Amino acid sequence: MPSGLVKKFKEKKALEQLKNRDREAFIKVYDENVNDIHRFIYFKVGNHEEANDLTSMVFLKTWNYIQNDKLESSKTLRALLYKIARNIVIDHYREKGGKKAVSLDDEDNRIEIVDEKQDLSGDLEDKVNMELIQEKLPLLKEEYREVVIMRFINDLSLEEISDINGKSRGNNRVLIHRALNALKKLVEEARNEV
Repeated sequence: MPSGLVKKFKEKKALEQLKNRDREAFIKVYDENVNDIHRFIYFKVGNHEEANDLTSMVFLKTWNYIQNDKLESSKTLRALLYKIARNIVIDHYREKGGKKAVSLDDEDNRIEIVDEKQDLSGDLEDKVNMELIQEKLPLLKEEYREVVIMRFINDLSLEEISDINGKSRGNNRVLIHRALNALKKLVEEARNEV
């Protein structure tokens, strides 16, 4: 059976178990998703402590969602988790009174992007590109940064992204294309400055 079908089958089974308020199933869902949700939130807030707190809130809110029988409207469990995470980050910024300024010179709060699927140590050009992307990602507008993180860092499908942000697959495809063009432009400008 192809891995995509296995994944969908597992998710449907987990959703059914959660609808029955199965605590063990929720613990398994937590274990399988906590790192991805934390990474998603961290890239949005840029602070590990805040990301830890907000990640905990996501799973608490998800459990409350389950307890109140609101899972019927969810297409996928993963999309539900990201939608809750996204809303919690929005609420977090509202409470803080706006956007947080990110300084590229702040050594204590540098944003690290690590793609564990590649061996960047062997290819200096890839390493330089990744460093430039790390440096320029915070400069993208929020909407662009969000879809880049969801698609390329957390490896979400277009369908999952659509469920999270409420836009059509076509709109998200265009948004990702524009985000990548904006990121490419920022990286090329940085190369030209050197």
